[in-house]
Amino acid sequence: MPTSKSHVLALLLLLGLSPLCVAGGGGAPPQELWCVAKNNAEDASLQGALDWACGAGGANCDPIQRGGACYDPNSVQNTASFAFNDYFLKHGMTDDSCNFNNNAAVTSLNPSYGNCKFPSGMTGSNGSFSGSTPSSSVGLGPSEDLSGCRKVSWGWWLWPLMFIVYVFG
Repeated sequence: MPTSKSHVLALLLLLGLSPLCVAGGGGAPPQELWCVAKNNAEDASLQGALDWACGAGGANCDPIQRGGACYDPNSVQNTASFAFNDYFLKHGMTDDSCNFNNNAAVTSLNPSYGNCKFPSGMTGSNGSFSGSTPSSSVGLGPSEDLSGCRKVSWGWWLWPLMFIVYVFG
């Protein structure tokens, strides 16, 4: 039974509108991650977590001391973010290393500002997170999640293909 143009177009339309889950290892670049203080965290909670990170936690807090490139006496959030990030990178980029009593979250948005450059950690090239999937992740784009699955749409080639099938088919 011959296939009509309308059947082919309907099939192509369905393909174009259907997202596809593919493994992220197909040459996808590694994603940079940082651990930062949550925007809604209270300053007192951040200060306590910051004191722990710079003390018993062993984070390198030299850059946030007076004269350092990340010294910001007006923002506990910026200061805590730098210390949290250093601790996170030194302790395996896991859920537990970016929690700080639920005052911190993982982000893919670079928190660097001015002369203050935050070093980043990298995920694997398949989009997987080093350690367990963070429950409080923020800033990850809609096309990739931390499970290693990227949703892709067939739509970018749908309309030219439909045109070719309709005109020449």
